[in-house]
Amino acid sequence: MIRKLENKDEEVSHSIRSVFQVSYAVEAKLLDAIDFPPLKRPLESYINSKNDFFGYFKNEVLAGVIEIKHHNTFTHIQSLVVNPEFFRQGIAQQLMTFALKLYHSKPFMVETGVKNKPASDLYRKFNFIEIKQWDTDHGVRKVRFERQ
Repeated sequence: MIRKLENKDEEVSHSIRSVFQVSYAVEAKLLDAIDFPPLKRPLESYINSKNDFFGYFKNEVLAGVIEIKHHNTFTHIQSLVVNPEFFRQGIAQQLMTFALKLYHSKPFMVETGVKNKPASDLYRKFNFIEIKQWDTDHGVRKVRFERQ
């Protein structure tokens, strides 16, 4: 089940951050990243965020989260994370389907590390097209995808 997460609530944000931390730890290894900024994101950043957060719950456990920045002219998927305990169960796909149905602006944008093949494969499955690649100042090569 997918439901909106009230990130202004400290306890809810703590749960969101916990899923982000375990998921991004796996991604950092996948990307060979030594310094990975998403792992340094403080709790206050979640609490104070104006982005929308939606969670996928499995047996009342928060298994995945999608964070979305929505504007009238575009929608940016800021983050899409799944707790590694729930990998390969279609959770990311369900969160993507949900977001694409909920928001009607075009384009949709999303970024990930070039070496994050599972994420890139997911975005391509949803007809996202690679727009550009670049190197970050923390040593990770990133890719941006868009869907019109």
